[in-house]
Amino acid sequence: MAILWFWIVAGMLAAYVVLDGFDLGVGIIYPFVARTEEERRHALQSIGPVWDGNEVWLLAAGGTLFFAFPLLYASSFSGFYLPLMIVLWLLILRGLAVELRGHVHDALWRSLWDGVFFLASTLLAIFFGAALANVIRGVPIGPDHYFFLPLWTNWRTGASPGILDWYTVLGGVMALVALAMHGALYLAYKTEGALLLRAHQLAKALVVPVAVGALVCIPATVVARPHSLENYTAHPASFLAPLAVVVSLGLLPRFIRAGRALAAFLCSCAFLTAMLCGAAAGLFPVLLPSTLGSAGDITLASAVAGPHTLRVGLAWWSLGIVLAGVYFSIVYWLFRGKVSGYADTYGH
Repeated sequence: MAILWFWIVAGMLAAYVVLDGFDLGVGIIYPFVARTEEERRHALQSIGPVWDGNEVWLLAAGGTLFFAFPLLYASSFSGFYLPLMIVLWLLILRGLAVELRGHVHDALWRSLWDGVFFLASTLLAIFFGAALANVIRGVPIGPDHYFFLPLWTNWRTGASPGILDWYTVLGGVMALVALAMHGALYLAYKTEGALLLRAHQLAKALVVPVAVGALVCIPATVVARPHSLENYTAHPASFLAPLAVVVSLGLLPRFIRAGRALAAFLCSCAFLTAMLCGAAAGLFPVLLPSTLGSAGDITLASAVAGPHTLRVGLAWWSLGIVLAGVYFSIVYWLFRGKVSGYADTYGH
């Protein structure tokens, strides 16, 4: 049951990254591809009906973590308190930018919220990438399962790291580039005209940096956390994740050159999912590694809730996931196709 819940949480986080990832990606590339007011409106309309629903996966993953792995929830949310508060404010500002931009028909007002939308989306991508790198690298967990991280120390991994070091900065940059490509592919699929062409060209240009970043991140992860290879040697099936990364990156340029926007976007979804599954496979059964030694690791066995909680939770989670699946299926079906086909009724 504990293993099932580990992969449930990992799957929900992957769903968030894939779905809200293209929202963030649109925000990252927004000033560079949307040059007219009509193009900016279409870019926002492409995510308008779905962006807030996509963020539900992050809340759902946090709630699932709370009852399935309460020790991990308590330790990580207290130790990462400052970064989590920053992420919360960035999510709020990003939502305000999407909602308030069209309320006043003034160029200065719209420019203000366009800037907020771009800045919040960019910083969120960097923060999420750095957060994942912090989890993979580990944190200095004490005997009471509490830890504190300064913003930075000596920029090195080790027993007393900071939130930012060479590895977490690499993770933030990788997330920024990967989500920018993800958002560009989504815009190429959902829009037409000059906006589509610019998004297509940007996605094409970002494939190589994303591939290089993925190749750099693999050995960097081994350097930052050598134990990450142990699971791969013990469970050869784990190598399916890096194989999926290679296959998806290999197919991406082909689909982009052929103008197959949907296939390219789905390839990007597969790439992000495979990267996250590879990270989860490298951690398992550790949920949050300790840089002070393996004795301080928060593991699956030490953090999991009681059997009754997991059984009852699975029943309610199953019901909730069915309802969420129905909702997302209806929304994405209703707003399928190009944005321009729905004129001003599509989203915001």
